[in-house]
Amino acid sequence: MLNRKMEKLLTRCIKEHKENVYRLAYSYVKNKEDALDIVQDSIYKAMTHIEGLKDPEAVKSWFYRIVVNTALDFLRRNKKVRTMDHETIEIYASGAEDDYANFDLNRTLEELPEKYRSVIVLRYFEDMKIDEVAAVLGENVNTVKTRLYQALRVMRTKMDDESSKEIKSNEQ
Repeated sequence: MLNRKMEKLLTRCIKEHKENVYRLAYSYVKNKEDALDIVQDSIYKAMTHIEGLKDPEAVKSWFYRIVVNTALDFLRRNKKVRTMDHETIEIYASGAEDDYANFDLNRTLEELPEKYRSVIVLRYFEDMKIDEVAAVLGENVNTVKTRLYQALRVMRTKMDDESSKEIKSNEQ
């Protein structure tokens, strides 16, 4: 009976957060098909391990953690090649408007170590509170705050370096 109740809670969570979960997976793999595979694998893992969820209140963070871990496992398995989908290629190849700031931000985010990128993505792209990020990543709140601060500092430094390089090259 309890298992059935947990399955219903999980199903509701998946339905309510399907766009966010897909976006989260996509933020890691940058490819539609792979993101959909990760979501599907995550749903399967969650459904088959529902008995591992002890606290019904934690269903969202528990499921998000499964998605993050599944995405990280996928990236580890497929390190050799990183593909871009057609939409991403169109965005960067269009030339219709200059979007350098977003390009630099995306590149800087990509270059961050995984532990920093996860915190940034969950906090700012998924709009989670610090304690929710901590729950998803299975980390302590102070660790998440520290990583967030360090990640923002690294990103700011990298983007400032890129800007100063562009200014110097334009002056010459």
